[in-house]
Amino acid sequence: MNTNNSNQDLLINPQQTQIPQPDPYSHLPHPVQPAPSPSPHPQTRRPRGFAATAAAAAAAASADSTPAVSSPSASGKGKREREKEKERTKLRERHRRAITSRMLAGLRQYGDFPLPARADMNDVLAALAREAGWTVEADGTTFRQSPPPSHTGSFGVRPVESPLLKNCAVKECQPSVLRIDESLSPGSLDSMVISERENSRNEKYTSASPINSVIECLDADQLIQDVHSGMHQNDFTENSRVPVYVMLANGFINNCCQLIDPQGLRQELSHMKSLDVDGVVVECWWGVVEAWTPQKYVWSGYRELFNIIQEFKLKLQVLMAFHEYGGNDSGDVLISLPQWVLEIGKDNQDIFFTDREGRRNTECLSWGIDKERVLKGRTGIEVYFDFMRSFRTEFNDLFTEGLITAIEIGLGPSGELKYPSFSERLGWRYPGIGEFQCYDKYSQQNLRKAAKLRGHSFWARGPDNAGQYNSRPHETGFFCERGDYDSYFGRFFLHWYSQSLIDHADNVLSLASFAFEDTKIIVKVPAVYWWYRTASHAAELTAGYYNPTNQDGYSPVFEVLKKHSVIVKFVCSGLHVSGFENDEALVDPEGLSWQVLNSAWDRGLTVAGVNMLACYDRDGYRRVVEMAKPRNDPDHHRFSFFVYQQPSALSQGTICFPELDYFIKCMHGGITGDLVS
Repeated sequence: MNTNNSNQDLLINPQQTQIPQPDPYSHLPHPVQPAPSPSPHPQTRRPRGFAATAAAAAAAASADSTPAVSSPSASGKGKREREKEKERTKLRERHRRAITSRMLAGLRQYGDFPLPARADMNDVLAALAREAGWTVEADGTTFRQSPPPSHTGSFGVRPVESPLLKNCAVKECQPSVLRIDESLSPGSLDSMVISERENSRNEKYTSASPINSVIECLDADQLIQDVHSGMHQNDFTENSRVPVYVMLANGFINNCCQLIDPQGLRQELSHMKSLDVDGVVVECWWGVVEAWTPQKYVWSGYRELFNIIQEFKLKLQVLMAFHEYGGNDSGDVLISLPQWVLEIGKDNQDIFFTDREGRRNTECLSWGIDKERVLKGRTGIEVYFDFMRSFRTEFNDLFTEGLITAIEIGLGPSGELKYPSFSERLGWRYPGIGEFQCYDKYSQQNLRKAAKLRGHSFWARGPDNAGQYNSRPHETGFFCERGDYDSYFGRFFLHWYSQSLIDHADNVLSLASFAFEDTKIIVKVPAVYWWYRTASHAAELTAGYYNPTNQDGYSPVFEVLKKHSVIVKFVCSGLHVSGFENDEALVDPEGLSWQVLNSAWDRGLTVAGVNMLACYDRDGYRRVVEMAKPRNDPDHHRFSFFVYQQPSALSQGTICFPELDYFIKCMHGGITGDLVS
């Protein structure tokens, strides 16, 4: 055998190296393989999709048939390349999802498309086709029954002159076969090639039945009903009644838990009764009831207050308020946390939320001590449970009589499920992004455990480029476009930060469900709508909701709330921003409301509403009514109740009674027509 000729053949014709040849050196202990010459052809593109799958399968088959000898360094390099490719694939997928999310949000907001929360491209294409006048069946079969209408209303509510009405007004319904619209561009024409099989399948649409066919056309009664519903689209009486509660102003119970000004209280309740409200919401303050001594609860003032409410035959909801009250909107009223807790805080300030600069926030206790026995031998969770159990025992008769209809559990500042990241006392002003509140030693211990479990102990820190309370997202390296919030570390930190909020809710609600068995539990969810139209959603991130454009931050929260069958009480801003392009804070209250409400309704949660403290005008009231009773919702979702809170008592005359009375009547379904005069 002439090995020289063999080597020459291999060098002359490199393509032959792809054909298996007998190995002339197989009988030697150390075979020497001739080195192939470089290929003269340019490098081909790396296969993707199905081609990549086929190439991988071919490579695996080749590896099985021909054993290859590879060094450990080569295998390690290949593994790193595969990991990099996986990460690039994930980034491309997140980018695709972000674009899809923006498209869906635009269609829902500006086109009134009732797309489901988990809509895919099939849903979008079907909705667009139906809007253009096409018929889309469940199996995807698409055909046109009539030319596209010259004018249509919002999606889901068409004017009387709809194609459907026109088809049924003629002698016969004659849908045509699928044809090409003359308005299509040449590029679109190239993509619309109908095969012989599709033509034959569409032949069944050429023989439509006459108008008297109950399958192809609507009957007259149905048409009249549709027209009638279209004419009364501004009628709020068609939806069921939404009960309205009014938050009782603070000041009737002093810091010694004594009822003051009972005559003023009766006057306030008389005003509520004249407005035909359904009930009252009362805040029971932890700092008042258990003010001086641990586990010594004083309820006397609340007993008198509840008895007077009972005289007016109003329903009662009670808020377990584990936060402090005081600030710009509180007037002379200041309610702090219990004094014995503040005494502990003097020696151990880490029981409070702490920002990166080490400033303490005494609005509520840090969730880091939920399971730490630092409160006179009790954990934070045990302190909350003992307070709730004492209330349930003290007012058992009111539960039995049905006066107390629901209990709201305060889970953070202002009773809302969020971090105290927007503290005006520490210098925050709207529309600042706020600061992360996780620098007390107990939260840092939990962060170190999470980082160690993740395998990256050096991640046990907060971001050092997240700005200050009043920063804008683009001014920071963490929240800016393509910032560190979407890096490996950023995703780890934000997941841990939001999970701490979820765990706190889960722990407290588990014991609340036990203390208030057979009673409805309410949880208040905030509306952090500023910077909603940025990629990072910075303000929501510091508040504890991991909700950037490529992540749904409300789903995991609502999964836990669904576990405990609570009522979600969402803060309704009542705002409408028309000049988005001139909006400094890139707000989108309507987009946020749509996401939160639909995410809750999709999980079967009961939803209620509460307004912000700002007094509304008639236009603001109208938007709240439309949010509480969506007109065109095919699933007929609506609020189970609405809570109206006010900056001062009704008897002080600062509230516009005609506007409020009109609002309540619309919520009750007693007024037809729009709220706007």
